[in-house]
Amino acid sequence: MNYPEALAYLASLSRFGIQLGLERIETLLELMDHPERCYKTVHITGTNGKGSTSAMLASILRAGGIKTGLYTSPHLEDYTERMTVNGHDISRESFAQSVAYTRRFVEHAVAQGMEHPTEFEVLTAAAFYFFAEAGVEYAVIEVGLGGLYDSTNVILPEVSVITNVTLEHTDKCGPTVLDIARHKAGIIKAGKPVVTAAQGPAGDLIASRSAELGSALYLYGRDIYAQSEGIESFRQKITIQLQKSGLSGTFITPLLGRHQVENAALAIMTAQLLAGHDPRISVSAMKTGMEQTVWPGRFEVFPGSPTIVVDGAHNPDGARILRAALDEVFPQASVIFVFGVLADKDIAGVIRELFRPQDRIILVKPYSERAAAPESVAQLLTGYQTKIADSLENGLQQAGRLAGADQVICVAGSLYLIGSTRQILRNWTKE
Repeated sequence: MNYPEALAYLASLSRFGIQLGLERIETLLELMDHPERCYKTVHITGTNGKGSTSAMLASILRAGGIKTGLYTSPHLEDYTERMTVNGHDISRESFAQSVAYTRRFVEHAVAQGMEHPTEFEVLTAAAFYFFAEAGVEYAVIEVGLGGLYDSTNVILPEVSVITNVTLEHTDKCGPTVLDIARHKAGIIKAGKPVVTAAQGPAGDLIASRSAELGSALYLYGRDIYAQSEGIESFRQKITIQLQKSGLSGTFITPLLGRHQVENAALAIMTAQLLAGHDPRISVSAMKTGMEQTVWPGRFEVFPGSPTIVVDGAHNPDGARILRAALDEVFPQASVIFVFGVLADKDIAGVIRELFRPQDRIILVKPYSERAAAPESVAQLLTGYQTKIADSLENGLQQAGRLAGADQVICVAGSLYLIGSTRQILRNWTKE
């Protein structure tokens, strides 16, 4: 199997959709002799920030000299982004080999009467196998959806991290924040510490579940404190204090916005818990790892005239966070948005949190069969200055013509826009 054949095989699995549950993945991993048990893991979920927190923690572990795997989703440009070792994406050859290896066991299990695994289940099993073959010592595993019945929830992590809880995936996890919190609390394991910034009733539910399982809880705002000391040259300085361990220090990260203060604090708290069993995870490694974190497409800044910001905000909470970051990092600038969104998202909620009357908005269609038509989005933007572009590249060109040197162009609304935007900007740079 080569890389195009691996992608074609995965695409063929999309017909099975998203089916929450662990029976299929557990059967598959048992046939594969449990590759996920060959290394230590950290499990990370949350409505927003789980990817950034995962990237920060993986970078810290690498800085400590620990061979580290990182499993995330979705990808921005290429499937190989989903599985990295020591900051390097899996090669296309290794990706194809891992998928081919996993497929053998899938076909055996299905022949024995097992329901066919989904695309994400096959990818997850392939990632676990790849990390075992690569000889990682730790793997940071980001949940795909929810937590309780997500196919990643077969690991026994050293630490479980729940960044925050707001409404998302209500069709899969239930209609209320407490329903969502129950799913995310499903990654908590007996006797294993839990790190969270969840507040209110969701935080109470996580605290209750942690107590039931005898899992020590480390809560942002009680055990973990952090504040931004400002941004300079597109780098953010953050002071973090951990109450129980006494660790206190200043950390620098290229990830911008006040929301990253919380994510950074959770990553440092998790690293400190791991450090109790591994002296390589020193304060020096934490500082270096934070400073070297790379997480594309999340308030990613392309400096220039005009400056372009690329962000995957696609729900109301993410939109609120993005707007706050724009106001903080570019307080004097007006914003021109290139905006596209999926039809199954809370579009009105995103609009409410993200846009201001003075903003100009160019609507485009994300590269997804679930994309909302720009014309239908425009109907929700009465009173705003809007245009419709027939392609993402055309939308970016329109924004460039409208923007003055002191303005900011922001591409947002869907992760499905981000990879293509980054490709277009790279091509423009080469021209």
